[in-house]
Amino acid sequence: MKTVHLAIYDTFSDWETGHATAHINRAMWQREPGTWQVKTVGPTAEPVVSAGGMRVVPDVVLADLAPGDSAMLILPGADTWEAGELAPFAEKAREFLAAGVPVAAICGSTFGLAAAGLLDSRPHTSNAAEYLAFSGYSGGDHFVYEPAVLDGDLITASGTKPVDFARAIFARLGVYEPHILDAWTKLYADSDPAGFFALAEYEEKRAAEQAAR
Repeated sequence: MKTVHLAIYDTFSDWETGHATAHINRAMWQREPGTWQVKTVGPTAEPVVSAGGMRVVPDVVLADLAPGDSAMLILPGADTWEAGELAPFAEKAREFLAAGVPVAAICGSTFGLAAAGLLDSRPHTSNAAEYLAFSGYSGGDHFVYEPAVLDGDLITASGTKPVDFARAIFARLGVYEPHILDAWTKLYADSDPAGFFALAEYEEKRAAEQAAR
C-alpha cells in the first residue's frame, strides 16, 4: 500500500484537492487497484475545520511525518499561507523534495513554497505571477502561465484548476495507464462523453479478464 498525505489545517480549501484524493482512494480504472490510500496530516492531532466547514481529525501529526513514509505530500490552499502561519508545512515540503519524494501545491500553498525559496529556480505556476511576487521570492522568471506545472518532483497549480492539478498528480504517481489518464481528463476536464465510454470499456475489459482467470 502506498500512502499519499494530504495536509490539512484550519480553512484549508477542500475543493482544491477533492478530485485528486477521491480518485487516488478509488481503485476503479487504476493501473494497480488497491495500491493507493490517502491519509491526512495536520499541525497537531487536534481537529481542523476546512473552508467548507468540514471538521477533520488528522491521521498523522506533521512532526511525525517522514518522507520515507509517503508517496507524495499534497498541500491545499488556506487563508493563512500568506501570513506565514503554515511555514512548517513548507519546511516539510523542503524535506520531501530533498529526499526525492514529490510535493503537490495549489493556490495559497504555492505562496508558502515561494516564500520559503522553493520556487526560486524551478518552473512553477500559481493563481497569478503578481500574487507570488508579494512573497518576495526571486523566481518570477520561472513562472509558467499554465493551469498546472509538473517539474520533476514538484507540482504547482492555480486554485481554480483542481482537475488539472489532479491530472498532474496522477501522472507523477503513475496511478493510471496513459490512455486511461487521457480518458479521465476528457471526462472530468472537458465533460466529453467519450472519456466516460473509454473508462467504462476499460473496466469491462478488465472485469472480463479477471473472470476468465
